[in-house]
Amino acid sequence: FVALGWGAWKMYLGRPLDDMYRHMAMGALGDALRASRPEEALLVHEAQFALRQRYWSHNELVIVMCQADIANSLDDLGRRKEALVLRREVYAREVAIGVADERRIISGTNLAGSLMNLGFCDESTALLRDQLLPVARRSLGANHRLTLSLSHNLSANLQFDPESTRDDLLEAET
Repeated sequence: FVALGWGAWKMYLGRPLDDMYRHMAMGALGDALRASRPEEALLVHEAQFALRQRYWSHNELVIVMCQADIANSLDDLGRRKEALVLRREVYAREVAIGVADERRIISGTNLAGSLMNLGFCDESTALLRDQLLPVARRSLGANHRLTLSLSHNLSANLQFDPESTRDDLLEAET
């Protein structure tokens, strides 16, 4: 996968700095590097973010998607608090600009995971239960993979939260 990312980058490297294909190749390279070289992936995503701010600052969705990539890279590096800050910002901005439900649900799922990993169980559970699951059920349907994943995540939150009530645990079973 890394070879494909490098290949895409080399193919479009000679294009102008404001060329969208060049930026897409840069993103592919950053994504490819995440598993094997997370430090380098972060550098690529940060460079991509800087260029997108310079040339596409008018397109907030492009900017937010770059920030999500940076948050994922930070999380890969164990920099969970920094990732959480960015994930909060990404999700809030996606809600504010009306990003499509599926994209916003994925960002919300990442945020909920970060919250849970850092011990913010109540906030993670509330996000899953009150915001994400109702939107997923309405827009994607009860049997969609994202809806099922959200249900599973909520169940896990409720089971592992030491402050869960009996009613919470019964909800986790359903």
